Amino acid sequence: MTETKRTQGHILLVEDSQDDVDLTIRALNRQTDLAITVVGDGAEALQYLFGEGEHGGRALPDLVLLDINLPKLSGLEVLRRLRRSPETELLPVVMLTTSREERDVMESYRGGANSYVRKPVSYTEFVEAVNQLGVYWLALNQAPWPTTP
Repeated sequence: MTETKRTQGHILLVEDSQDDVDLTIRALNRQTDLAITVVGDGAEALQYLFGEGEHGGRALPDLVLLDINLPKLSGLEVLRRLRRSPETELLPVVMLTTSREERDVMESYRGGANSYVRKPVSYTEFVEAVNQLGVYWLALNQAPWPTTP
């Protein structure tokens, strides 16, 4: 688990590719410094979100960026479990994935994803897409609870 400084919101990034982690953090921090917690598999994502094990006492993030293809537990299963819990049922979850499978899109929305974003192949497009996600979900979107100061 890696955590960066906090000023404008807190994002949980669930991603197993270190290259994608590095690009995503760089893109999100272009306009503002965020607290970004990174976990590399679905099981650790659930432990973090439900405050289990070493993650006890943590606060929920303002946004979850969730890959579909993860070790231990798929992003789709993580999403289903989040939506079954009153503590996390309203937590904004964006599926950020390379999958272009129509069934993944449909399962994501049926499972309660707030958005489905395919990772662009080009570096410039990827950075812009992630930057826009951060701006929308942390600055423009009205959360159902107070956001992190």
